[in-house]
Amino acid sequence: MNEVSINKQAKLSEHMTLGELTRTKHVTADGNIPSHEVIENLKRLCWWLEELRYSYNTLYCLKPGEDYETSENVEGIIINSGYRSPAVNKLAGGVPTSNHVTGCAVDIRCVGKEQMIRYASILLDIADGTGKDFDELLLEQHGNICWVHFAVRPPSQQNRRKILFIKA
Repeated sequence: MNEVSINKQAKLSEHMTLGELTRTKHVTADGNIPSHEVIENLKRLCWWLEELRYSYNTLYCLKPGEDYETSENVEGIIINSGYRSPAVNKLAGGVPTSNHVTGCAVDIRCVGKEQMIRYASILLDIADGTGKDFDELLLEQHGNICWVHFAVRPPSQQNRRKILFIKA
């Protein structure tokens, strides 16, 4: 049996698990099981998610003097969609060249437009402050539902720093 298929609790980073980044409502024959290469891409993406989590909480959730590690006010980052196998991606309506298929993209749930804009601003600040680049930063809204699509390609591929607002 594939080792990855039975360990959805495997940590990709301090706060993110394989299960969170492979969860899907779509049932497919392939089980949405990522390859080892995809897992490495997810780990690279999780570095950004950890930085986003820390910065957002430090700026907007902690009270003066509270410690990030011990505070009850720290919020997690919720992933709507991470890795999608080609079969899952097709069922989800994704394009065949989606960064989700390679484990290079996540859709981050937002509680309204304000949080969406704050997440995007923090991700831009992280890119500028670290010199690391990203491929896509898409602020998406469908009705009252908002999310940030964020993608980072592997070092062997060129990141485009594509930024878009998408309203459906």
